[in-house]
Parts: sequence; C-alpha cells; structure tokens
Amino acid sequence: MNIVLLEPEQAVSEPWSIRCRRQLEHLTTHVNVQPGDTLKVGIRGGLRYLTEVTAISEQQIQLRPLTEEAVPDKLPVTLIVALPRPKVLRRLIMDSVTLGVEKIILLHSYRVDKSYWQTPFLQQLDHYVTLGLEQAGDTIVPEVQFYKRFKPFVEDVLPTLITADRPAYAAHPHADNPMPCAIDQACSIVIGPEGGFIPYEVDLLIKNGCQAVSLGNRIFRTETAISYVLGRLFV
Repeated sequence: MNIVLLEPEQAVSEPWSIRCRRQLEHLTTHVNVQPGDTLKVGIRGGLRYLTEVTAISEQQIQLRPLTEEAVPDKLPVTLIVALPRPKVLRRLIMDSVTLGVEKIILLHSYRVDKSYWQTPFLQQLDHYVTLGLEQAGDTIVPEVQFYKRFKPFVEDVLPTLITADRPAYAAHPHADNPMPCAIDQACSIVIGPEGGFIPYEVDLLIKNGCQAVSLGNRIFRTETAISYVLGRLFV
C-alpha cells in the first residue's frame, strides 16, 4: 500500500478519516502509524496528497492534508483479454491497474470455460482495482467492461477502437510479424486465453482491423504476456 485510497465522501471536510478495516489494520499493525506521522493519501477519481495523522482510534485514523502531489499518468491502452481462470483474474486485474492501463475489456472466446463467468471474483473486481491503485500510488480507476460474445464484440465494438493513430495488436505466437517496440502511442492490445485463440478467432480479429503479432517462440502465461507487452510497447 503506497497510498491510502479514500472515497470522496471521506474527504469532504477536515479532518479526513480512514475507516476501512483493511486499511486500518495495515496502517496500525504493519506500518505502526502514530499521530504526527505523514501518509500519502489519494481521493478515488481525484487528487493525491501528503497528509498528517492527527488522531488514531480503533474506528478511524484522522488526517489533515498538507500538500498536493502528482498522480501517475495512465498508459493510453485498451487491454482486451480473454477471461482467464478466477485466480489468474485477480492477479491480472491488480497488475494491469498497477501498470497504468486506462481501460480493461474481459472477453469470451472459444477456449474460455463458461464457468469462469460465474466466478464471484467478477463481483469483487473493484476490490482488486483498489489494491492495484494503492500499489501504484494512483487514484484514477480504469474502465472495466465485459463482453460474453466474441463475434459481436470483434465485428461491432473492436473496429470503433481502431484508428490510424490507435492501432490494435493481437498477440499470437504463430504470427509472421513481431510485436512493435517502444511505440509510445495509444493502442489496443488483445491477449488470448490459455491455449490461445483458435484460427477462426485470429482470422476474425485480422479481418476487423487487428494486427496479429508475435512475442517470439516462447509461450507465456496470460499475466506474464500482459506485463511483457506493456513493457515492450511503452518505455
């Protein structure tokens, strides 16, 4: 936790207050925060501040803001990912948010088990988004969307995300062209499920404006591929 993320209503007037049980336990048990200490605090969807702890009780920690701080820039990326296994989904969301992705789309495909859409983790994504923001020191929540039908998404939605200045790249191990490097421009990235997209899906992505590109002859886990691609495209 590199910042404490507060809801806007917790910082309407001074003193501000931390009341989340998870945050309180972390700050009192692991950080051993004391009155007079300073904490970095972010307001969800807003600014980030250096604050001073003014009072501590079992129910809350009170703060007063001292100075504003810069919020990290987002990566201008729409990350389109075939819905992974629930345990992978947690790490994927936290890591993607920490890395600064501005929009995440979770997509169904042929090799996505339909039971994945029933996982309770989908109802808990906001918690994992919060953890990713606190790790990165960010306050701006990325947009998260769900599409349970592959073909309608690729034919109707994907083309609206692609322009001459905003390409879309689908990571595919058998593509002829390599993934670009250090483009530092807005783009969409498409990552398949474990086992990859089937040939029909790859062809449909290409037909609708996506460029199939290779990451080399190694096969990565989904969360590894995302970190690798973002690090390769943005320096």
